[in-house]
Amino acid sequence: MPAIRANTVVPPPAGVPVTDVDTGLDFSHPEFSARPNTVALNAQTTTGDEDEAHGTAVASVIAAPENGVGVVGIYPQAALQAFDASPDELLDHSSIINGVLAASSRHAGVINLSVGGTSRDFVFQEAIAAAFAKGSLVVASAGNSGANGPALYPASYPHVLTVAATTEVDAPAPFSSSSNAVDIAAPGEHIPVAVPVWTSPSGYVRADGTSFAAPLVSGAAAWVWTARPKLDATQLFELMRRSARDVWRPGWDKDTGFGVLDIANALGFPAPTVDPQEPNDDVYLVKPNGLFRDGTAFILGGGRRSTSFGARLDATEDPEDVFRVALPPHSRLRVQVSASARTSVELWGPRTQTVHEKGAAKRRDLLAARGPSRTPHATATNASGKTRVAYVNAYLGKSVLDGTYSLRASLTRYSPSSR
Repeated sequence: MPAIRANTVVPPPAGVPVTDVDTGLDFSHPEFSARPNTVALNAQTTTGDEDEAHGTAVASVIAAPENGVGVVGIYPQAALQAFDASPDELLDHSSIINGVLAASSRHAGVINLSVGGTSRDFVFQEAIAAAFAKGSLVVASAGNSGANGPALYPASYPHVLTVAATTEVDAPAPFSSSSNAVDIAAPGEHIPVAVPVWTSPSGYVRADGTSFAAPLVSGAAAWVWTARPKLDATQLFELMRRSARDVWRPGWDKDTGFGVLDIANALGFPAPTVDPQEPNDDVYLVKPNGLFRDGTAFILGGGRRSTSFGARLDATEDPEDVFRVALPPHSRLRVQVSASARTSVELWGPRTQTVHEKGAAKRRDLLAARGPSRTPHATATNASGKTRVAYVNAYLGKSVLDGTYSLRASLTRYSPSSR
């Protein structure tokens, strides 16, 4: 607790829910048998091999109550929800996906995923995008493959707050996976946890792993969000990273991200600006009847002739920003970007399926491309007599890890003589 300054502040009563999607939670355990604000989102099973103790252990790090026995979680009063993603004693993508969707459909909150594997699943990635769009923050363990291990998922999906593990002296734990996906770190060695008594007669053990660093961040995020309810998910995501206590190498690094969780600092850290229309990493996320029935609102068109706003990009967490424009008949679209780092801007036509098109599709759909620079600008025209949809895409230059930008866009009258 001192390492993350949880001992210097008092947690609030139950507020923003935190859901642990894992193996089942043992509701007969002394930590949970009489705990208030504890909800099972599906049937919970905890019998089988020792892996079935994992969900109980992770949940205890989040929210074991102050009941005079055993351990105390990072947010003892939390509104805790449990989803058993191993009904057949085996965690699988479909069950984890169901857990993410169940949690996000019930209430916006924090979703803890102390799970991982090397298989990338687009449906899993979509589920996380859907949860983020509904206002939930998804937190995942970085994995236990060490410095040179493979990419792991869900840790490496966009819009996932990825947690590495540190030792008792703030160094990266030797087992903790390193990657560009790491956002933040928390202690992950010798963590006291609750387990079913059939695993340990005392009901308690000490455990190592990023599985136990992630719930510290999840519980802390729910605590901060409860204390600061006006934050949205994009603000909370950025706040948890930027308020971390820098350790290891100065600034961000792939072993500890922005540093070790600091609850006291997070509670008072200035609120970042809202990152608009997230997740908007590609066309299918913003057009109607893509991933979402309604899509995102047009930033221009329908009587709106100009707009300006700020946004953020991150090479791993938020690699592209795509916005829709309703381009009226005989009009010209002008887009100007002012960025903190080298950024590119592209304009795409109405038939675009993805901003990653190549070959003939790209030649057909890409209207303009400028950058990378700190001040890219692009122009496209609609010379037809009908309103057409266009897409504005902003993304970082190569080797740039993250950045902010302001975007200004306007519509003006176009005629061939005005070229």
